[in-house]
Amino acid sequence: MTILEARTSAPQFDARPRQTAMAPEVWPLPRDVVVRRRRVQSRRPGGAPLGYRNTGVLMSRASHRRRPITPVATVLLALLAGGFTLWLGLVAQLGGPTEEPVQMPTRLSVVYVEAGETLQHIAARVAPDVPAGSVVERIRELNKLETSTVQAGQTLIAPIG
Repeated sequence: MTILEARTSAPQFDARPRQTAMAPEVWPLPRDVVVRRRRVQSRRPGGAPLGYRNTGVLMSRASHRRRPITPVATVLLALLAGGFTLWLGLVAQLGGPTEEPVQMPTRLSVVYVEAGETLQHIAARVAPDVPAGSVVERIRELNKLETSTVQAGQTLIAPIG
């Protein structure tokens, strides 16, 4: 190890403050000189709220006071909502498609249930032009079925068309 500088004592802490550009003072000052620092005057009274200016945040100039909703406004809003609900109900009831109901086939036939078939499959096979739900209901009526389960090899009476 090479010693570059021999020190005889520990370094002493310099208690003098560093000089800045704001306080061009000569240090140390004599004891009879009193340094008075100028206190920054506050621009607002003691209890006043802080006023922020030029913070970069845009603030609305609108009044932020909440105004109560008057009873007249409440009644008007309720009537508007009721009218809108009534209009939606009328559109749903009367505005649907006006298709002619498909006629259920009147001819009947005996149909054998194949393996893995359901009443929906049978209805689609025997009457492809008629909605399957109505054909299933007709098959259940004709065969006096309480459930829609069928077994392979079972014979059913079904409308064909």
